[in-house]
Amino acid sequence: MNGQIDINGIYVHPLLIAAILAYALSLPIEWALARAGFYRFVFHRGLFDFALVVVLWGLIATALSAGTPFALTFPRLS
Repeated sequence: MNGQIDINGIYVHPLLIAAILAYALSLPIEWALARAGFYRFVFHRGLFDFALVVVLWGLIATALSAGTPFALTFPRLS
């Protein structure tokens, strides 16, 4: 096992899948924050949105690796 996911013969790293999921999850959150008027209190909306994606990415990567995000980056050789 090399730590990658096989999708129709294409090997994809789990962190890429986590990044795509994080971005997809951030879109409705950003919409809800804009609708609630939260961005009036934010200095730089683009920076806040990027930080939201990074935080979600870290949470998803931690959830996928059962509590240790380094397990996705450095899989154990077996």
